[in-house]
Amino acid sequence: MPRVHFDLSLALSQSLKQSSEGNVIQDMEKRMHDQLTPEKILETGLGFWASKTLLSAIEIGVFSELANGPEHFDALSGRLGLHSRSARDFLDTLVALGFLTRDSGHYANTPETDLFLDRKKTTYVGGILEMANHRLYPFWGHLTEALRTGSPQNEMRTGGPELFETLYGDPARLKQFLAAMTGISHGANMTIAKVFPWADHRTFADVGAAQGDLAAQIALANPHLLGVGFDLPEVAPVFEEYVAAAGVTQRLTFQPGNFFKNDLPRADVLLMGHILHDWDLPTKKMLIKKAFDALPAGGALIVYEAIIDDDRSKNAFGLMMSLNMLIETPGGFDYTGADCSGWMKEAGFSATRVEPLVGPDSMVIGIK
Repeated sequence: MPRVHFDLSLALSQSLKQSSEGNVIQDMEKRMHDQLTPEKILETGLGFWASKTLLSAIEIGVFSELANGPEHFDALSGRLGLHSRSARDFLDTLVALGFLTRDSGHYANTPETDLFLDRKKTTYVGGILEMANHRLYPFWGHLTEALRTGSPQNEMRTGGPELFETLYGDPARLKQFLAAMTGISHGANMTIAKVFPWADHRTFADVGAAQGDLAAQIALANPHLLGVGFDLPEVAPVFEEYVAAAGVTQRLTFQPGNFFKNDLPRADVLLMGHILHDWDLPTKKMLIKKAFDALPAGGALIVYEAIIDDDRSKNAFGLMMSLNMLIETPGGFDYTGADCSGWMKEAGFSATRVEPLVGPDSMVIGIK
């Protein structure tokens, strides 16, 4: 074949091959495009619609109102004070979201909302959601500013006091905050009370005891233990009321104190639940060292909260909680189990382990 014909044939062959490959690629891209949907993007981007609907339902008292049984639309909307323009849409949205059921015009709680969102029940977890509604919802509107400045976006944004000064300065707000901590921690508290080897110990102290649920659950599950709740003096009445209602007053005492100024209580086991993430790294390390110094040989420190997975890709709640610390505190952040284990070993703990609890929560245990 003459050279010119060969070159033309080769060029034509390559062109056809490239065209064929291009068509295949375009076809693959089209099929992929047809399979992709923006559903998750839109669902997340507009997720505040569902969130605020639930938060408003808790604020209005929908689930507590229905705790006595199903109610007809007219009676329910009237008792809740809902405007006729929005009442049916609001209640039917709660049905569509899975928080209510509806049968022949009568609305009722689901088993979950009846158990966890009735204010009269001890299983009520709405405290954290009430706080989310009143505090976090408006503050998170400034997340972009927080991401760009690194500064808190709560009362401090407008020159007000920092988070804990705000909360502890108002008894009503403080009680709501402490109840919120119980709501977010109750499941993990019950798990810690059961799975940690408490038979090896006689005493414990909950540092930052809040309402007292962790101490109460440990005492209820382990009759041989004596415990201390350590927190600021303003917390004492709330703690004492809670542990009295749990029936464990004889084995739990409240010790007022400030973990920045005072030594921690001496006990076989010290616990810090949802405490360390409030503070910057030097403060985290300082508190862990204080715990180490207060423990006897063989004693244990239990740190628990929404510990981020070491790969930082799975525990979305823990990562978003860290963003919440950005919103609420000057230096707080959440952390991985490996991070916490490293800080414990730096403080002198000889062995550490990370154990899952419930939901996004895990505990990091350090042994002295």
